[in-house]
Amino acid sequence: MLRNKTQLLLVMIFLLALIIGATIMTHNMLTRPYPGHNDFLSRWEGARSFWIDGLNPYGEQASLNIQMKIFGRPVQDGEDPGYFAYPFYTAVLIWPLVYMDYAWASALWMVLLAACLIVSLFLLFDLFRWKPSPLVTALLTLFALFFYFSARGLLLGQPGLLVCFLEILAIWAIFRSRDRLAGVALAISTLKPQMGFLIVPFFLLWSLSYRRWQFLVAFVLTMIVLLLTSFLFQPSWLSDWLAQLGLYPTYTALGSPVWIITDYYLGLGNWAEYLLSGALALYMLWAWYVSLYKNPGHVLWAITITLTITHLIAPRTATPHYVIFLLPLIFYFAYWSRVRQRWFSWWILASVCLLTVIPWVHFLLTVDGEFEHPTLYLPLPFLTLILLVLSRRLWWSFDPESRRPA
Repeated sequence: MLRNKTQLLLVMIFLLALIIGATIMTHNMLTRPYPGHNDFLSRWEGARSFWIDGLNPYGEQASLNIQMKIFGRPVQDGEDPGYFAYPFYTAVLIWPLVYMDYAWASALWMVLLAACLIVSLFLLFDLFRWKPSPLVTALLTLFALFFYFSARGLLLGQPGLLVCFLEILAIWAIFRSRDRLAGVALAISTLKPQMGFLIVPFFLLWSLSYRRWQFLVAFVLTMIVLLLTSFLFQPSWLSDWLAQLGLYPTYTALGSPVWIITDYYLGLGNWAEYLLSGALALYMLWAWYVSLYKNPGHVLWAITITLTITHLIAPRTATPHYVIFLLPLIFYFAYWSRVRQRWFSWWILASVCLLTVIPWVHFLLTVDGEFEHPTLYLPLPFLTLILLVLSRRLWWSFDPESRRPA
């Protein structure tokens, strides 16, 4: 027992030293000479304005503080005003960082997001009972960091990367019978509701259907703590937040991937978007019904379908949110490692190279000023959905709760 505690202490010291070293390097080489991370800056400055200046993070003065940090002036027509625009408990979660200089805070945030990506990868290895070779592990770790959608999220300081980690942690935890951890992780993941507006109700129905009461209690209690804390510190936060969300369509150019196809390109109007979104939602509900009331072996597939359709029909998404597609990607890599063992290392090397290079080339060939081209939003979620539908029996035959080698 003493030896195990000593080993754990040494590992913790090593990880802490690694985080400190990475933060110092990131600060000196990136965040100090090249300030940015605007997706984090809006949350950080809104939280700083509240905790230090005593301002409403959704108020005009806090919004002006954010704009002065980003632009050095008030926002102009056609520019993203950089509103705080998150549930108030986001300010509680990043509270310790507001007492740092922004260059240090953004450096530490970037390192923590990178850690989230790496830990997510290893959780998926365990979920799919896959132990890749050290070379493949190193390759996939680099891929998790430099995949276009991951790297963009890191450079922007996108909180969506944290949400992806929390969702993957919740999925891993429910299949490892750590229901309280899953409930807490899923509750905190609601800091970006558009990423979980479908998976949260699915998990709640799942907990009721399979009587996983510890998960349900942990989720509900964590949400109560988050909401009560928010109302205690900022009583008007809910109405203020909803008011800022109502302004969102006035300064965002793109909607969901379904909207991009039906409206932006085909010009069919809202009816086509609603029709296609409704059809996808019906397919998802069928997956829910089958997994919750017919066959529990379909749950992981239903979860992955739900996350995929979430990012197809959510009123607004961002490409860093697509980090969640590491979930199906690692599933297929794990499967092919078992059925194509002889050539797998070469196959995965080629696959990772293509998956890394193609989105970056797509971005560089189509970027318009500071904005991604709408086509960047389309290939990954739609191709994933098609693959999930065609290979559903492969998912159904996999038991993530078994600890035996697949």
